Amino acid sequence: MIRAYKFLMRPTVGQAAALGEMLRDHCSLYNGALQERRDAYRHVSMTSVKYGQQSAQLKDIRAFDPERQGRWSFSSQQATLRRLDKAFTAFFRRVKAGDKPGYPRFRGATWFDTVDFPKDGDGCRWDSTPHDPVTRVRLQGVGHVKVNQHRPLVGKVKTVSVKREGRKWFVVLTAEQPQPEPLPPTGSVVGIDLGIASFLTTSNGEHFASPRHARKAAAKLEATQQALSRFPRRKAKDRTGNHQRAVEKVGRLNGKVRRQRLDHAHKMALDLVRAHDFIAHEDLKIRNMSKAPAPKPDPGTSGVFLPNGAAAKAGLNRSIADAGWGVFLTILHAKAESAGREVIAVNPRNTSRTCPECGHTAKENRPTQEKFHCIACGHTAHADVVGATNVLRAGLVRRNANQA
Repeated sequence: MIRAYKFLMRPTVGQAAALGEMLRDHCSLYNGALQERRDAYRHVSMTSVKYGQQSAQLKDIRAFDPERQGRWSFSSQQATLRRLDKAFTAFFRRVKAGDKPGYPRFRGATWFDTVDFPKDGDGCRWDSTPHDPVTRVRLQGVGHVKVNQHRPLVGKVKTVSVKREGRKWFVVLTAEQPQPEPLPPTGSVVGIDLGIASFLTTSNGEHFASPRHARKAAAKLEATQQALSRFPRRKAKDRTGNHQRAVEKVGRLNGKVRRQRLDHAHKMALDLVRAHDFIAHEDLKIRNMSKAPAPKPDPGTSGVFLPNGAAAKAGLNRSIADAGWGVFLTILHAKAESAGREVIAVNPRNTSRTCPECGHTAKENRPTQEKFHCIACGHTAHADVVGATNVLRAGLVRRNANQA
């Protein structure tokens, strides 16, 4: 299996400057390749430029500009071109599916924060000596950078990435390692229902409150964003000291919220994986759930729109984003795979409207957000517990069908 490790780097002042130049030059390469694709399609009879053609030009680009492009790893530049190629592949896939296309955009200086090295030893070298207290990573054009390796790395390093977050630098490694020993069986199965008021409700009747990290930090975020809005929009190189500090303060607060949400997701997923052999959850289409409502034109007046509940939906969308369901489910599946547990996603349709006692399904079975009252048999319970129970039953049915 493949596992990722993220370690803090401790570059010197000169190395930090070199790392910034590396990001800048890779960003320039990305934007130049994007411009070439746009120009070829618009002006050369709608010709499509592929990754192979752009990769073949790298040798000439490096020879033409040895100071900016020739000093960096050839394979890392190929990885940057592959990133652009993946962006176009995803664009055409969305066009074919009828979704909002989202044409690939040019990257600004603060939008390009990662450089990938596809193979350890090709332009980079992870140097972790067991008897050496200092761990380093060697990067072509930068040198040997100290790394704060806070935990042991297991397996053979496959890829290396350098990532910038604010003023900090991180190295992200992927390592190939054998499948770990599964956790001992517990004999427990559970269904979970994700929500807004309660982050998670289990079929056993347990409720876990939503931490609402973004809402708790909303006042500080609003104040820092208002302070930032007083400065005119400028490029990063033209900002004053106060402007740059305001930008960094907003970034630090948003980064703290993101880390809090990630920490909560890891802990919650780990508790579930340790306690249960089988976990069923709803197959939520989070992107569809958080879409803004379509405008409603007034048929009687041109240019006038009717109320469409956009303000209320915006508040719901913020709560959905703050809950972080997608991150939690991704982590849950990864931890379950490592622990030898089974996780199954089921169709969420009518899970909270179906009576677990008699099976009657009706909208009226859920008179309020929390209360479930079956109009057929009179069964009452918490609506989220009912949803989690039905999710568990659907998951067990699907597991038995797969085994058969």
